[in-house]
Amino acid sequence: MATELGDFLRTRRAAVSPAAVGLVSYGARRVPGLRREELAHLAGVSPTYYTRLEQADHHNVSDSVLDALARVLTLTDAEHEHLRRLARPEPRPVRRRRVERPRPAALGLVRAAPGPALLVDHRQDVLAWNALGHRLVGLGYPFEAPDDVRDRPNFARMFFLALGGRDLYAESDQMARQMVGFLRYSSGLHPDDHELSCLVGELVQRSDQFAALWAKHQVLDCGHGVKKFQHPLVGRLDLTYEAMPLPESSHRMVLYHAEPGTPAADALALLARH
Repeated sequence: MATELGDFLRTRRAAVSPAAVGLVSYGARRVPGLRREELAHLAGVSPTYYTRLEQADHHNVSDSVLDALARVLTLTDAEHEHLRRLARPEPRPVRRRRVERPRPAALGLVRAAPGPALLVDHRQDVLAWNALGHRLVGLGYPFEAPDDVRDRPNFARMFFLALGGRDLYAESDQMARQMVGFLRYSSGLHPDDHELSCLVGELVQRSDQFAALWAKHQVLDCGHGVKKFQHPLVGRLDLTYEAMPLPESSHRMVLYHAEPGTPAADALALLARH
């Protein structure tokens, strides 16, 4: 976690132009974005103190300093939360993977959902899906695949490593950024998760696109939004989604919805008949 904080701060200040924060830039800059001393000045700390933060000397960093840095760097709520975790990590032992079984009530809600529905964990493993959810995103997998707790479908592996995995999404570059950003967010929430670290390591080694995006340190919660599918059976579907965290677990219930009377609703109805 020591180098994670420095890398995160460096990538975020590189993304902020001097003009955006009211600074006049004279001459050529060797690197994009804000210099260390500029960020320190705007956040109200000394350049020496800020440099120590980037070099992992952050044991006593205060909330006010972290808030000031987040303000200058225009961090999102998810990025601000991630910064706090990196700056003040809680010491926890490394845990091996637990067998995570969905609660029966959560399974019942997924199965009863009128639209596509899934249950996923913080690693993007699919724990369960209903019939329409399986038809939407489970191409190539049997319906029972999430029941195999040692080899469940994983959205990141499906997208970055499976042949044609990107083809399911109409805007695959945006989807790639979202998937990597969410795994970065999860890695801050679960720094002790050995299996998550192994997943990230595998993806970095096997996917150049994932490795390049991972190095950018973008952090995304991806709790809601629109996903644009290019489904091989029914074509284009633009679906809104909500990813709702379930209490006392790292699971999320993901529900997809199409407005009645839209082409997406017609495509979903067609998909349900397949």
